[in-house]
Amino acid sequence: MQDSLFGDDLPLPAPPRPAPADAGPSAAPPAADEAAPPRRRAKAGTPKVEPADVDERLREKAARLPPLLRLGSSSWHFPGWAGLVWNGDYEGSVLSRHGLAAYAQHPLLRTVSLDRNFYRALTASQFAAYAAQVPEDFRFVVKAPSAVSDALVRAEDGRGQRPNPAFLNPQLAVQDFVEPALQGLGTKLGALVFQLSPLPGTMLAHMPEVLARLDAMLAALPPLRPAAPDAVVAVEVRNPEFLTPDFARVLKAHGATYCLGLHPKLPPIEDQLPLLRALWPGPLVCRWNLNRLHGAYGYEEAKGLYEPFNRLVDPDPHTRGLLARVIAGTTGAGHAAYVTINNKAEGSAPLSVQALVDAVLGETS
Repeated sequence: MQDSLFGDDLPLPAPPRPAPADAGPSAAPPAADEAAPPRRRAKAGTPKVEPADVDERLREKAARLPPLLRLGSSSWHFPGWAGLVWNGDYEGSVLSRHGLAAYAQHPLLRTVSLDRNFYRALTASQFAAYAAQVPEDFRFVVKAPSAVSDALVRAEDGRGQRPNPAFLNPQLAVQDFVEPALQGLGTKLGALVFQLSPLPGTMLAHMPEVLARLDAMLAALPPLRPAAPDAVVAVEVRNPEFLTPDFARVLKAHGATYCLGLHPKLPPIEDQLPLLRALWPGPLVCRWNLNRLHGAYGYEEAKGLYEPFNRLVDPDPHTRGLLARVIAGTTGAGHAAYVTINNKAEGSAPLSVQALVDAVLGETS
C-alpha cells in the first residue's frame, strides 16, 4: 500500500525548467487553459459579492473527485480572480469582508486556510461568522497563532527580536487556538495547523528539547472528534532538521500528522514523502506555499511577478503530479485530504486547483 501511495518504484517526472531571467508575466501570452476568462464589472453601490459563472465542465470534474478531498486557497481577497471566482471587479477590502460566501460556491473550492489567525488569534464568534457563510460540506484549515507556534517574538519586518516564552505552550495552544476554533467552526473545522516558524540556531542545536516541548503541547490538546468529526491536527515546519523518525514518533503518538509544506525552505516534495510514509495510514494536510524558483525568501518576488494572480506564470507539473498521486492514495484508502494552494505557488491559486484536479482525476479515473 505504501509503495502504491508514494510511487517509490516509478520514475519521477523531470522538474520544470526555470524561466529565462528576462521572462516575466508578459513574456508570452498565456495558454487558453492557463488564464482567467473575460470578466464583467461588478455592480456599484453594494458590497455583495457574486460568484463567477462556472463552466459546466468544472462541475462535472468536481462530481468525479474523491469526496474526501478538499481543495482551496490560503485566502480569498484577490481582485484578480474576477472571472475565475468572482463575477466581476471588486476591491480587495470588499472581497476580504464579503467574498467568502462567493468563494465557497465554486465547485472545486471546498476549503480555505485562515492564515490571518497566525497574526492575530480569532475569537470563537469570529470563527462562527466565517462558518455561517459556507455550506455544510465546507471545511476550514486554520493556522495556529504565532504567539504559540513561533519560537521568536518578531519585529514588524519579521526579524526575530527575542525568544518567545510561550512557544508551544500547552495552555495557550488550547485556550487561544483549539477551543475557539472548535467552538466557532464546529463540524466545519477541517485541520488545525501548527506552522512552526524557522527556529534560531540555538534551538536547532537542541532538537530533542524542541520535540519534548511539541510532545507536551500535543498531549494537552483536547479531542477534536466530538465537535468536529473530520478534524485533524497537523504540524508544519520550516526547518529540514525536523524531518526525522523522532519527529514522526511524536506526531504519531498523539494522532497528529505532518503538514506537507511545499516551500523552498524545505526539501522538494519527493524528499518529504518518507515522513508521510512513517505516519501512514492517515489523512493528508498539504499547504503549497511558494514556487521553488524564488528561493526561501521569495514571497515578495513572486508577488511582484504573479499579480494580479489571474494566470499560471510558473507551472510546476513535477510537484503537482506527485501531489496528485499522494492525494489519490490517501483518499483511496479512506482518509481525508486537505490541500490549500497559495497564489505564489504557480501564479493563480484557482487555476492551480483546476490543474491539480486534472492530475488527480488522471490518477483516480
